[in-house]
Amino acid sequence: MHRLRGAIVPVLLLVLWEVLSRLGVFSAVVLPPPSSVAVKWLSGMVPALPHDPAQESYLSWLFSGEMPHDAVASLARVLTGFCIGAGLAVPVGLLLGTSDRLFSLFNPLLEILRPIPPIAYIPLAIVWFGLGNPPALFLIALGTFFPVLVNTIAGVRQVDSIYIRAARNLGAGSWTMFRRVILPAASPFVLAGMRIGIGTAFIVVIVAEMIAVSDGLGYRILEAREYMWSDKIIGGMLTIGLLGLVIDGAMSRLNDHLLRWHRGLER
Repeated sequence: MHRLRGAIVPVLLLVLWEVLSRLGVFSAVVLPPPSSVAVKWLSGMVPALPHDPAQESYLSWLFSGEMPHDAVASLARVLTGFCIGAGLAVPVGLLLGTSDRLFSLFNPLLEILRPIPPIAYIPLAIVWFGLGNPPALFLIALGTFFPVLVNTIAGVRQVDSIYIRAARNLGAGSWTMFRRVILPAASPFVLAGMRIGIGTAFIVVIVAEMIAVSDGLGYRILEAREYMWSDKIIGGMLTIGLLGLVIDGAMSRLNDHLLRWHRGLER
């Protein structure tokens, strides 16, 4: 029932959009009706041969299965860049969070670099890595790195001192303290940072694909802009939203599973 209630506003907006488009309030070139977008999007999922040679370049995207290929390419870049960024951020965050000396040494540098958006690194990424996947993966990993890093550091440094004192009174060593107290207590922050990081990765991958690669949803959206294919642009945006929804749902379920012991998730 809750999900049905949440669908009311999107459905009403789609109906309003459809009505206004059919009445000619919006030009079909600028903003095609959602029914046209849906037809193009669905047809793009089914391989077939183009029927109109005059529109072969357009129909080749719609009827060649190219859109699923682009979606898979974008998703692969997101997951690869996310794994690289999060894989580096978690151990660095755990190290900086547990060592006051290292934190005070590196925190000023992190505070300088953290506000710089990954998009600003595009020129350097192309200079350093050229074109293709390497600069795109670098930008995605960079966009993932700082949200996960900041949340990991915060999680470690905010462990309740009562737990630490209790563990010490029970004779826990440094490794036991880290493994049985600090890491479990910080895990909600780490997983929250990963959820933010995967969202940032989706933002960065679209920008990166518009600049550095020759496939992916970002590349196709930019290509569609050149030919004023608004339905293709909106179809690509819809695909990005659906992929993001699936990934975020998977991350949410993973968090619930890994944190089922946490007080806030008890059933």
